[in-house]
Amino acid sequence: MTDIGLARPSSLSPDRRLGPVIIGGLLVLLMSVSVAVSVGAISVPITTVWGVIANKLSPGLIDPDWSKGRAAIVWDIRFPRALLAAMVGAGLGLVGASLQAVTRNPLADPHLLGISSGGAFGAILALLHTGLFLGLLTVPLMAFVGALSATLLVLAVSRFSGAASADRLVLVGVAVSFIIMAGANILIFLGDQRATHTVVFWMLGGLGLAQWSHLAYPLVILTFCSGWLWLRSPDLNAMTIGDETATTLGIPVARFRLEVFVTGALITGVMVAFSGIIGFVGLMVPHIVRLLVGGDYRRVLPASALFGAIFLLWADIVARTIMAPEDMPIGIVTGLIGGLFFVWVLGRK
Repeated sequence: MTDIGLARPSSLSPDRRLGPVIIGGLLVLLMSVSVAVSVGAISVPITTVWGVIANKLSPGLIDPDWSKGRAAIVWDIRFPRALLAAMVGAGLGLVGASLQAVTRNPLADPHLLGISSGGAFGAILALLHTGLFLGLLTVPLMAFVGALSATLLVLAVSRFSGAASADRLVLVGVAVSFIIMAGANILIFLGDQRATHTVVFWMLGGLGLAQWSHLAYPLVILTFCSGWLWLRSPDLNAMTIGDETATTLGIPVARFRLEVFVTGALITGVMVAFSGIIGFVGLMVPHIVRLLVGGDYRRVLPASALFGAIFLLWADIVARTIMAPEDMPIGIVTGLIGGLFFVWVLGRK
């Protein structure tokens, strides 16, 4: 199987680098959120940004010297968008790192394995054909079902075709992704053409629909799934060495791999439901993180979540400013950067 350069047992002891990296990352994250809320068609000073946020959290704390319009821009539009970007980036970073561990493949990513496409298929099906039969919960639920179905399909095709090796699993994922997206295009073609502009959001990726009422779903899923993955980080460490070693340590390899895939599908499906298809975050971030903190998944997982949040925040900043006042779909930005990174990773293999 493919070696993705993760740590061997001798290098799995706690690393003092994690503390400075996390502290520095949190400071960068705070700065990134500040910039993300500040920039846009109407620029808002960072002091005003945090003044508005402080006043919303504790009314009367600061004497407001800003207009109601600017307060609405900060609190109702940009701040929830920045929080959604951070959660989506963190979730995709976690999923990518976990998939790379259980497949021992440096190219494993929810986008390349077809999981994101499955989530988009479910979201489009809910929007254009089934309707919101469970209210706001319908889209994330259908996105999860689509992501999980795509995951199981990739695993089934891999086993049926004998393409269970790490390299060929990604090829199967890409093929399944194309098939699913073809199905999604059929759904769009057969659906209400007046709603096509809304569906394009899921095809190209974007954070423009962020609302406070939406944030609870990705927050809850991210909190519980990231906690479960971190508790299983010793098992992820063992999986990076090989199935035989993991088995000797008492890990039910097949079941654990399926559990990680299902958890990844749950995170990806919910994130796709509110952000559309945003590719390559899960591919790039874990590689960068392992250069900073090593290969121990007790360090890789929290660092991947942190740097995934930072990366997507800056991708959104670029998407909103490069063609201002128009918003470029964020999936274009991550696709361009991720495609170049993908070529670089292939060159190292």
